[in-house]
Amino acid sequence: MIRKLIILSALPALAACASSGAVNTPALPTAAASPLSKVQGLDLVMGKTASQLKRLFGNPQADVAEPPARKLQFSSGACVLDAYLYPKQGGGEGRVTHIDTRRSDGAEVDRVSCVNALRVR
Repeated sequence: MIRKLIILSALPALAACASSGAVNTPALPTAAASPLSKVQGLDLVMGKTASQLKRLFGNPQADVAEPPARKLQFSSGACVLDAYLYPKQGGGEGRVTHIDTRRSDGAEVDRVSCVNALRVR
């Protein structure tokens, strides 16, 4: 009898821990919402597709699928640029929403300078 009472009294606490089944999916970054797209000089890469980046920089040194994202890495003696492409909410081709730049030793480098140094002339 006491065992049943303890089990029954624990049910509301257990029910509070149960999942509702709803999954919160974080919103994907969009190129239009990125503050980087407003930085003069970065408009060369922000919002661009993979094929547009390849025309600008040549073939990437790395092309990594990180669903739902895709990372393209371009490098030269001057710097390394990682471009992260995400599809729009409804799907479609990924576009650059974020970039990281650095020197090959990991030190910080100006993003616009890196973009300009990597451009295929």
